Amino acid sequence: SPGSFNAAVRDVAMQELEAQGYKVLVSDLYAMNFRANATQDDIIGDHKNPELFQYGDETTHAWMEGRLSDDIMAEQRKVEEAELVIFQFPLYWFSVPAIMKGWIDRVLTQGFAFSLQKMYNNGIFKDKKAMLSFTTGATQTMFRPDGINGDINITLWPLQNGTLHFCGFQVLAPQIFWSPAHCPAAVRTALLDGWRARLKGLLTEKPLNFAPCELFDLSFQGGFMMWPKVREERESQLYGLTTGHHLGKPLPPDNQITAQPADESSAKPACKK
Repeated sequence: SPGSFNAAVRDVAMQELEAQGYKVLVSDLYAMNFRANATQDDIIGDHKNPELFQYGDETTHAWMEGRLSDDIMAEQRKVEEAELVIFQFPLYWFSVPAIMKGWIDRVLTQGFAFSLQKMYNNGIFKDKKAMLSFTTGATQTMFRPDGINGDINITLWPLQNGTLHFCGFQVLAPQIFWSPAHCPAAVRTALLDGWRARLKGLLTEKPLNFAPCELFDLSFQGGFMMWPKVREERESQLYGLTTGHHLGKPLPPDNQITAQPADESSAKPACKK
């Protein structure tokens, strides 16, 4: 909605980044009537295997041959051009709204956005940055480890690691607007001012820490598992590597919402085979 707080957040980002000299492209998915469901209509022309339609395989071939639907190709061109991608949304059911999930499903096709050889810190978009900027209905305390909704770091792991970082993006700390619908107007204004201030140095921020591919045996024989030596060297550490790679230890504090300094607690490729 043009009158929503999310729209106001988007407008602040556009104004501030344009003032810094950046070209800003906006994909307003609702205004575009962007189709969320991934179907055979995403492919122009014949299928490679008409006997059994497999979306991933077919879209990979179609991307290689320039036969994806026009709306997908238009969005892929925007991603190719982008230095930074900001996903702006209200948190729905601990995730993105369906229309944005559809954008992820349809635009980030295999080959274009990832492959088995190019993923995570070796991913296709490793020279690009991305971040989540979103509003919540719940208060911040409700998303703490002892809050009713549980740790926000766990909530964000699938999106930030499983989607953005998997495609290689350097993931900046999320911009979270806690429960703006229940805030006085003055507080909402302050939230927007804080966002504007952050945007002034956004492109210089350190990204979040994730476990690099070098810590794993990237083979089917090895099961893509962490090297035993890496686990041994982590035994003396208080925390796990990341929210997901916790190794049975306490989660590293705010691993998914705060960029950590490069020290012994961060996930750096110091361990080799």
